[in-house]
Amino acid sequence: MTVEKESTDVLTGTTFDVYRYMLTSHKALGAREIQRGLKLSYVSKAQYHVRKLVLAGFVKPESGKYVIAKMMLQSRVRIGHFLIPKHFFYSLIAVFALMFELTSFRPNALYQEYVFSVIVIISFLLIFSYETFKVWRKGSL
Repeated sequence: MTVEKESTDVLTGTTFDVYRYMLTSHKALGAREIQRGLKLSYVSKAQYHVRKLVLAGFVKPESGKYVIAKMMLQSRVRIGHFLIPKHFFYSLIAVFALMFELTSFRPNALYQEYVFSVIVIISFLLIFSYETFKVWRKGSL
């Protein structure tokens, strides 16, 4: 097992929630801030999960607080405070392709090629929309 694989195994459960919270905060956080932000029962619980992230190399201590040292965004793109699934952008491209197809290439009669291309674009749109929804629902990076 590689070091990269071992370090990503840490990103599960509450440790993953702590990492995601720190990613979206854009600032250095102390254990108490993490505990309050995630509504954890004890500060020691936040410290435990932050320590796991430090050992895995995702977080580093800085002036008594912790900052993100390594970003791990496998299925998302970070834009400001938001983590957006990559498939969302593919869905947008499929929507624009479908709109372009329906408005620019409207034949007088329905040709097989036209119908086939519309069906293919709609299929891509449905697949990418489903993947986007799945990532948002699951909450993975």
